[in-house]
Amino acid sequence: MSKVPITKAGAQMLREELQRLKGVDRPNVVAAIAEARAHGDLSENAEYAAARERQSFIEGRIQEIEGKLGNAQIIDPKLLDADGRCVFGATVDLEDAASGDQVTYQIVGEDEADLKNNKISISSPIARALIGKYAGDIAEVKAPGGAREYEILDVRYL
Repeated sequence: MSKVPITKAGAQMLREELQRLKGVDRPNVVAAIAEARAHGDLSENAEYAAARERQSFIEGRIQEIEGKLGNAQIIDPKLLDADGRCVFGATVDLEDAASGDQVTYQIVGEDEADLKNNKISISSPIARALIGKYAGDIAEVKAPGGAREYEILDVRYL
């Protein structure tokens, strides 16, 4: 399997979720299963079935996170030296060529993407259009809503 890029902050977020799942959620669901088992007949015990389903979800999520962290290439944007080029982890200031609206995005991994916090996935149409470009370049984005052009105002590594 190839390495998947993730920022240092994104890897920390996954580690914290993994720690919570293993240290809090897993013991809680085991206790809930034991309590539901004590109620008797398991064939018609909705609490038992729900607890087992929750346990299955937790174990699956633990495996998923461990796999992601195992295949992660952790990148600290502060240590990047890309000479002003848009790369994974870069924070990019853009101006919409049509409307003049300005926006700032950080290019991050799939698990970290959060549009409300201006973090876009490396696989999004806008990030793919930005990769490799410099401040002053025009990026043509082929988005589901149609083609748009953005001028890259600044590229920073925060």
